[in-house]
Amino acid sequence: MRENAKVQITGGKVMIDYMKRHERYIKEMLGKNLNVEALSDLLEYHDKQIQWMQHERLAHLMTMLFVCLFALLSLGYTLLNPAVPCFILSGLLTVLSVAYVIHYYRLENGVQKWYRLSNEIRNRF
Repeated sequence: MRENAKVQITGGKVMIDYMKRHERYIKEMLGKNLNVEALSDLLEYHDKQIQWMQHERLAHLMTMLFVCLFALLSLGYTLLNPAVPCFILSGLLTVLSVAYVIHYYRLENGVQKWYRLSNEIRNRF
């Protein structure tokens, strides 16, 4: 169970590392002189990875929005009823919101790079 917790904590880094590895692979394949069939296979594989990341991006967007909403609600409640537990909850949710915004930003930029790579593959046909 401890290993699962570690995977969840480092899950964001694992995803970003996966995106970087995939991007390096696609760039490496584009550096080769591939025939039309190989380019077609590469495009199909890359587009499937984009679909998967779009799903991940949507899930993280919804989670981020809810965490930010609860952070704002908690902050509003804390302003109306100042108490130490409310300040702690607001602080924790604010830190979590910032972490989600940073992670989502990295996901979004990674997928945008993948779109450009997809266009580059299509231009080689």
